Amino acid sequence: MKKKADNTQDRYVIIMAGGKGERFWPVSREKTPKQLLALLDRKSFLQQAVERVLPLVPIKNIFIITNEVQAPEVRKQLPKLPKDNVVAEPIGRDTCAAVTLGAALVGARSTTGVMAVLPADHVIPEEKKFQTVLNDCFDLASRGQAIVTIGIKPTEPATGYGYIHVGEPLPPPQGVKPYKTTFFRAERFVEKPNFDRALEYLNSGQYRWNAGMFIWSFVTVTEGLQKHQPEMFAACQRWFNAAKTPAKLNKVLAKEYPDIKKISIDYALMEHAQNVIVADGAFEWDDLGSWNALSRHLKADPEGNCAVADFIHVDAARNIIYDARGKDRRTPIAVVGLRDSILVQTDDAVLLAHKSQSQKVKELVKKLSELPQYKKLV
Repeated sequence: MKKKADNTQDRYVIIMAGGKGERFWPVSREKTPKQLLALLDRKSFLQQAVERVLPLVPIKNIFIITNEVQAPEVRKQLPKLPKDNVVAEPIGRDTCAAVTLGAALVGARSTTGVMAVLPADHVIPEEKKFQTVLNDCFDLASRGQAIVTIGIKPTEPATGYGYIHVGEPLPPPQGVKPYKTTFFRAERFVEKPNFDRALEYLNSGQYRWNAGMFIWSFVTVTEGLQKHQPEMFAACQRWFNAAKTPAKLNKVLAKEYPDIKKISIDYALMEHAQNVIVADGAFEWDDLGSWNALSRHLKADPEGNCAVADFIHVDAARNIIYDARGKDRRTPIAVVGLRDSILVQTDDAVLLAHKSQSQKVKELVKKLSELPQYKKLV
């Protein structure tokens, strides 16, 4: 492998920010989904995602891939980001299309560029540790043909994540100072397992959660697409040719995107590729998938209630109470005898759900969207 000087100018970050965040209804709406909300901080998840990578990548090299409904709010939240670096997909086509578009944007700037593809809505409290891992991943990806993904060591037998079976730790490339991060060869990708299998994976120590974070050079990802997804590769070439002129790119995307295959990058590329390396994500991480997950980041009272609200109760336990109204508009939320529930109050809606059913909030949003009188709440 060739020795390469560190050059942040040739590093790029693509942040995927087009999700709907339906499981966080009624706070999350189509125009302001989860990644654009400040649920745990004064800053939104997207703003935090950008700030986390700024020490490693110049702001002009950060792209946000979102959709047309959310693009105005994304630009408003990130005023220092060049306007044309916010790119709106005309229609959602899963992560492979978004990665392909990201590769075209990077390639149009630099065919020797190395890019990280990161989600917009993760909670990573240990920023310095994350930056160390990402920095090592950038360096490794810049040296050869590796597809690098960051795997998170499981802390529980979670059934909502994909898993990666990792092999033996890899030595650093020759002539390189040893990395602070441990890297493994990826043996195989495993879809979301049942509880017993997830427990087995957790206990074995040989599995990592697939956090959807990828780092590769422009050359490596386009070669991967050419080999495993030739149609996507052809689209990447067309978008690459149009990407230097934003208006031209938008026109091409509007015409072509609806017919692009809807497939995740995991199915399309990661599960087929033989050159995948897993970085040990040795930092605290959470993918806030539903209201339940929020309680991991809020202080509980002696009865286990987690509240962001003017909350008073008698004999209530293990509830999540969230008042999203402005502090001047909040009224007391009084609860008696409620257990293991989620109560969310906004200016125009209230959600009450049992914690065990929190994933079904998505079904509720679908139902609301189908009823004319409630459509405006979605």
